[in-house]
Amino acid sequence: MELALELANTLQEHQIETQIGDNSAPVDSTFGGSSLQYNIEVRIPKEDFEKAEEILKKEAEIAIETVDKDYYLFSFEDDELYDILLKPDEWNEFDYVLSQQILKKRGKPVDQELLDSLKKRRLEDLAKPEGNQTAWIYVGYLFAILGGFLGLVIGYLLWKSKKTLPNGEKVYSYSDKDRKHGQTILIISLVIFPLTLIWRALPIFD
Repeated sequence: MELALELANTLQEHQIETQIGDNSAPVDSTFGGSSLQYNIEVRIPKEDFEKAEEILKKEAEIAIETVDKDYYLFSFEDDELYDILLKPDEWNEFDYVLSQQILKKRGKPVDQELLDSLKKRRLEDLAKPEGNQTAWIYVGYLFAILGGFLGLVIGYLLWKSKKTLPNGEKVYSYSDKDRKHGQTILIISLVIFPLTLIWRALPIFD
């Protein structure tokens, strides 16, 4: 949260509107096999993404002038540094800019054309639909037919869920095929769920 507030303040100084969202897990999920996850987001308008990126780049370039020589990136292999350039959304702007400088000092090719190409490739990878949702589709149909509310939820999520790319663009999370199943599950649930409620409310045992 401290880092998020610092980032938000930097962007606000350049007249960029920000909102901080805390999507951390409400409880420890160790029982499910994973540790507590923290997910703090600094949200900005889509039209300000490029401006914000340029601001953070300049901030990083200034900070690099005083970076310690034992900073962990200096021990990275070339392929590890290129991986940072390929996945800047998984790193901070400082590491992204420093990786470029380290590679250049090592005589490795790094230019704007390469960075643009890697960014385009990354967006294409992230825009791909999530993996096969067969298990959720089966569960969705089951609850839809049984009249369960969960059928509505699963159907809607499969049909309408979207994810936000690093450039602010939003794309559907699942394939067209899975989304059609989600729509069908939702329709079935919308028909059967109310009927189930009515049936349960009838005084059949009076």
